[in-house]
Amino acid sequence: MTPNELANLHAAAFSATRAWSADEFAGLLQHPGTFAIGDTHCFALIRTVLDEAELLTIATAPAMRRQGLARATLLAGEARAKTEGAARIFLEVAEDNGAAIKLYTSSGYHQIGRRPGYYLPKDGAPLAALVMRKSLTTT
Repeated sequence: MTPNELANLHAAAFSATRAWSADEFAGLLQHPGTFAIGDTHCFALIRTVLDEAELLTIATAPAMRRQGLARATLLAGEARAKTEGAARIFLEVAEDNGAAIKLYTSSGYHQIGRRPGYYLPKDGAPLAALVMRKSLTTT
């Protein structure tokens, strides 16, 4: 996907918050270990550094939600991060994003922290981010 396609889908998926620009996506993708996986219906942006990965964002077109695309894209991103050496993956999610939290917990993530005031919705009070982690290694 191009940075413009990523930005357009991100804007559609995150209409209540500030969407990332094509320039921001292009800049992130220039960093070693950062990759986008998915298609114009759903993508994940992940950064790997040494043995850790971070899900920077995941976005699904509103008309395509509840079809398993986010779960499939998340799993594909985790698999790629693992092949690049990541042993665990982290993410932040807005504490009021029940659908995303359900996706992450049902995919094996658990909460390890909370960041008050992390998200700034366009119309509303700041929201905390829940910090979640998942092991990518079998024990």
